Formats: sequence, structure tokens, C-alpha cells
Amino acid sequence: MVFRHPDGDYAITAIYSVPDDAWYLELDLVAGQRNLVTAIIPDEDPAREPTVCFNPSAGHTDVPYEVMRWFMHQVDEEIRSSRAWMRLRPELVETVYQLRQEHMGVIDDDDFPQVLADVRTTVPEEDLPAVLEAAFGRNPDGTTMNHPQTPQPVGDQGDTL
Repeated sequence: MVFRHPDGDYAITAIYSVPDDAWYLELDLVAGQRNLVTAIIPDEDPAREPTVCFNPSAGHTDVPYEVMRWFMHQVDEEIRSSRAWMRLRPELVETVYQLRQEHMGVIDDDDFPQVLADVRTTVPEEDLPAVLEAAFGRNPDGTTMNHPQTPQPVGDQGDTL
């Protein structure tokens, strides 16, 4: 996935590396297709911290402050979305980590009720939504977090969008 800076001279390429269990966000200079900076954001192992690496073979390149802020904002957003579950209480982080390892982050609809029952034996009910979202992207009722919403009525007529 590529995001272009509004000035068009810079772009961010977002790539997921399965062997590294990490997102790579690369700040590129569009002219000459040069990679300038790479942010590495691990999303599976709480012990690994995000890092930023500068490409030594890119040579000296002046990057405008506003472009660097834009890049770091995107990195911050990726850290927030990929690693939010790592800010849960330590015992919940361990549970999420184990579930992700065991189920590779996905679960079939048919298997969900049994896994939910197992999770309920170790996770307090008030923490269940956060654990299920982090481990599988699901709600406690089994629906996915990114499930499209039913159009809501707007105005007095009950019109939908």
C-alpha cells in the first residue's frame, strides 16, 4: 500500500513481513525511487520495540520537517493500531499472545464458541471484549470488528445513506 504526501515528492510504502511479524513503513523520495527511512513495527511480540532506520546508501538528503512529521504520524498510527493490545494488563497481554500463537490470529466461525468458552475460564468478563478483539478481531458475540454497519436512519423520514 502506498500513501503519497500532498506535495507529491514523497510517499510511504506500507508492507507486512510475515517472517518478521512486523509492519514496515518506508519513506521514499518519489523521484529516483529512493528509500530514505524505514520504520519497523513488530505486532506479535511485546518484547520487540518499534525501530526507525535510516538508509545509509541513500546519501545525504534534506527531508522537509513537515514530511518527516507526516511520516512519523503514520508510524505512530501504525504503532497504536498494531500494538494497542500490548498496553493491556500483563496477564491479558500474555493471554492474547498465546491465543495469537495458537490460532495465528484467525479463527473459524465453527471453532469460535469453544475458544470463547475456554477464554472465559481465564479472562474476566469485563476484559473479554479487549482480548477477543486483540487476538481475533472479533466481538464476544463472534462478529468481526470490521463488520460493515447496517445503514442508520438519517433525518425525519428514516432515509438511509
